[in-house]
Amino acid sequence: MQFSSIVFIFVFLPITVAVYYLVPQKFRNPVMLVASLLFYAWGEPVYLALLVLSSMFNYFCGMDIEEKQKERWLARRSLFVAVAVNLLILGFFKYYGWLLGTFNDLFSVSIPYRVLSLPIGLSFYTLRAAGYLVDVYRGEVKAQKNVFQFALYMMMFPKLCAGPLVPYAAFEPQLGRHAVNVYTLGRGASRFVCGLAKKAILADRMGEVFAQVYALQMETFSILTAWVGCLAFAFQIYFDFGGYSDMAQGLGMMFGFDLGTNFRYPYTAKSVSEFWRKWHISLGNWFKKYVYIPLGGSRGDTSIRVRNIFVVWLLVGLWHGAKWNLVLWGFFFAVVLVLEKYAWGGWLAGLPDFVQHAYTFAVVSVGWVLFFSPDTGYAMDYLEIMFGFGRRALVDQQSLYLIVTHWVLFILCVLCSSMRGWELFCTMTEGRKNVIVRRLAVGVFYLLLFIVSVAFLVTEECVPFLYYLV
Repeated sequence: MQFSSIVFIFVFLPITVAVYYLVPQKFRNPVMLVASLLFYAWGEPVYLALLVLSSMFNYFCGMDIEEKQKERWLARRSLFVAVAVNLLILGFFKYYGWLLGTFNDLFSVSIPYRVLSLPIGLSFYTLRAAGYLVDVYRGEVKAQKNVFQFALYMMMFPKLCAGPLVPYAAFEPQLGRHAVNVYTLGRGASRFVCGLAKKAILADRMGEVFAQVYALQMETFSILTAWVGCLAFAFQIYFDFGGYSDMAQGLGMMFGFDLGTNFRYPYTAKSVSEFWRKWHISLGNWFKKYVYIPLGGSRGDTSIRVRNIFVVWLLVGLWHGAKWNLVLWGFFFAVVLVLEKYAWGGWLAGLPDFVQHAYTFAVVSVGWVLFFSPDTGYAMDYLEIMFGFGRRALVDQQSLYLIVTHWVLFILCVLCSSMRGWELFCTMTEGRKNVIVRRLAVGVFYLLLFIVSVAFLVTEECVPFLYYLV
């Protein structure tokens, strides 16, 4: 089930909210847990058992690690085994087919293997479990003794399939009393509607533009066509995943949970380093805490710091998918981040803002080409066209047609990917002196936004969230 599906919006969510608000406080966590199991089973009934078994395994491992804290080597061994099991499960479903295929290609053999579908959310709940176990080992949190509360941490449906990766230390205090009322319900609902609009109105429409470019023969591309396709994908993935994160955060508010902010207008960044501090914040924090800092972080000499950056980004690339071009994607950003840190970062900061923005978007666009390409060969050919290598027309009819027919959509995406859109909304609403009129205007705005979003969902085929496939 997806947050942007009609069944979820008009059946699953209203029933869950109604039951959650009507039952006594002590039954709210069980209601949320049952709802989360039903939510996952709707789309992945085959892998529901894997999710439950993973939760139970990590629950017992957490208690085992805590019990052995007096003998650190035993606790360390238990941690190693538990994390290894989690990573082996992830590796089996996500990487074994890719590794065998690579082995077959390298050695010209034909070892048969079955391609398995990736369980939805496996990459996210594996990191969630591993982070929890490390925190227990470090003594930063106590092992959860209540199996149902731990299962809720692992399975809570707003963050189950694609994050955010809320640390256990931040989530555990929220497992107690939930401050739910009409105000939190309204705030959560408005946040959810914003995310729904980003997905249904902006991301899916930009996905259609990208699909048109992607379907073309690359030999027919002009330079502008390649840039239009890349720009469309950049907006698609941002509003798709950013919209999902807003919906998840809104759902959390509706049920009395704070899931944190996952995006802070990344396309307004003035450097690639800043971009990644604003994009998928919870994932960046996870890799920083559990990989980068344990490796030494920014301590040690330059070679150690550079090594740490490369290790983290190669792992980030692999985490996003079993493709060599995603490994290259991670390597590319590691190179850029190292160069910003040790070569041109200071010089870049002294340039005019528009130059910094242009540089950042150009570099990030190269990354998106590596990300969406089916293989490295396609990515290299696409980049050659984008940057004018070879005899290519600057503009053609196809690129002009895409721009003329979608210019309003592109402008909306630009506004909504920066603070300008929010400032415009505030100007339109806060200018009303009468509080009742202002609230009415805001309510009408969100209602219209919801109606338009649902209209797109009804008339168009439901497009899966891109990060459901990670």
